[in-house]
Amino acid sequence: MKSIQALGLALLLSLFLTASALAGDQPEINITDIKQTVVQMSVKDGVTRDDAVQALMSRAAEINLKYVARQQVSKELEARGLKTPYLDIFQFCNPEDARKMIIHDPIYAAYMPCRIAMVEDKDGQLWLMMLNLDMLINSELLPPELTEIAIRVNQAMLDVMVAGATGEF
Repeated sequence: MKSIQALGLALLLSLFLTASALAGDQPEINITDIKQTVVQMSVKDGVTRDDAVQALMSRAAEINLKYVARQQVSKELEARGLKTPYLDIFQFCNPEDARKMIIHDPIYAAYMPCRIAMVEDKDGQLWLMMLNLDMLINSELLPPELTEIAIRVNQAMLDVMVAGATGEF
């Protein structure tokens, strides 16, 4: 059944793309393997949600990564009476780095602020996830001074994830 649904979706997408190409005024669509765009890290057994949150927030503060927002998605859904797996999204930013990136190319604003999601899978395992910045770093799209920023931000985000995953800070 899933293969029939996938085939139907592919045909529908193909028709849309063909119609769009003929129309000439529609945006181009590129599709990639979504799993390559995300870094996933499991939260160590015995580390509670609260421990993971406290550890990642403490580590971010310690390395001067500015905490800018938190979206407690599962809490909001439960308030609406919807049972849901745990989902919490944390957002961080270094404003000076953000400025340099968008001066080079405004498209990088789509990556900001940097996000770490804490999500519970169907087996109850907690995971921390973020965009895989290695794809950007290794793309050769950035000049050397911006590559250095991307590497530094990527390492900082990974440090925050490790702290959350281990419960240590």
